[in-house]
Amino acid sequence: MKVPTTSHPRLGIPDQTGRSRPGPSRAQAAPSTRVDPGRWPDVAAQPRASRSRTAVAERLVRHALGRLPLRVRIAGHEGIGQGGPLMEIRRPDAFFRRIGADGLVGFGESYMAGEWEAPDLVGVLTVLAGHAADLVPAPLQRLRRLWAPRKPAEQTNTPQGARANISHHYDLSNDLFALFLDETLSYSAAVFRGFPAEHDLLPAAQHRKIDRLLDLAGVGPGTELLEIGTGWGELAVRAAARGARVTTLTLSREQRELAQERIREAGHQDRVDVRLLDYREATGRYDAVVSVEMIEAVGEEFWPEYFRTLERCLAPGGRVALQAITMPDDRMRASRSTYTWIHKYIFPGGTLPSTEALDQVTTAHTGLRTRRRDSYGTHYAETLRLWRERFTERADEVDALGFDATFRRMWTFYLAYSEAGFRSGYLDVQQILLTREDHA
Repeated sequence: MKVPTTSHPRLGIPDQTGRSRPGPSRAQAAPSTRVDPGRWPDVAAQPRASRSRTAVAERLVRHALGRLPLRVRIAGHEGIGQGGPLMEIRRPDAFFRRIGADGLVGFGESYMAGEWEAPDLVGVLTVLAGHAADLVPAPLQRLRRLWAPRKPAEQTNTPQGARANISHHYDLSNDLFALFLDETLSYSAAVFRGFPAEHDLLPAAQHRKIDRLLDLAGVGPGTELLEIGTGWGELAVRAAARGARVTTLTLSREQRELAQERIREAGHQDRVDVRLLDYREATGRYDAVVSVEMIEAVGEEFWPEYFRTLERCLAPGGRVALQAITMPDDRMRASRSTYTWIHKYIFPGGTLPSTEALDQVTTAHTGLRTRRRDSYGTHYAETLRLWRERFTERADEVDALGFDATFRRMWTFYLAYSEAGFRSGYLDVQQILLTREDHA
């Protein structure tokens, strides 16, 4: 398959137009790795933070790390921890200052700047994810709204905001995603037959995931299917091959272009309609509605509207099948308004739901009810490992697309951070079947 070149130099902090904008006022400081201040203003410079705030952050972080199964080496000296994966804090002054100023955002930016390193990055992040609930003392947890950064208003998933948020991630470059995904270009959890998985097993594992979801939705010959979130078209192709007629929605122009090309190559252009459309604008009635890892981009305040849309588009007796990344309900509620490194650099506007939250919103706002739920978080951990390893192997090709070393550190951190969430059990992924209450 030929993947068109669509690389973008959108490597800084994009505004609504995708152009880099200056970050907040920062004190200039030479980071440990070479960072382009034009692309990465908040990584190239240290944040302004008082000595007292930095000192408090250092005290809290040292105390937290000292209780964990980690080996933490500070400025080249053996430091703290109970033994385990090695975390090397190379520039402690900069590291603690960033955390004091920006919390988890600063933790990620410090890695991007090369101020800390880990030979087994996933191992370190898995330990941290496994202790996420108690890293910060309980009194400070209760005061989270006072010290944690808040999500910026421009990331709210209004129709306009959602387009900008989706574009930030999915319109980076089709070529970039093709470097580390498999030939199906499926960017979601696969389902393997066994572990450890290998990269050449990914296409079959992705098809297994898609087929399970289509089976859950009852998709077959003559099914009128609505897909919310096209990706690069593999699910639509697979559904069309079963004899379904597919209407699939996306907000990414880059994805739509390539999805249409792949659908034509598969010979299903007469059965699949790819629309550049917000889910709120969906029309028609369908026998089945499917959506793979789309709910995470909706935003909590829009969950009722999202599920009302699914119900409105569902024909009598129809089925909804979702694939969703979930997190524990207590952690979702504690962090629901917090602005994180993932929001700033990877998925602006994103919110992971809990299973309890999904049940509550569907019960309160729709007649949809959960009939089945299948979890397979360990499969996502393996999927992410394979993506991360392939991304690392192809570093030179990533560079050739115009992405710099800071971007590679950012993307590596993102993939490792996500993998750690699933390995620790902090995150899960589920396929969920919903039907109307009167059609149980």
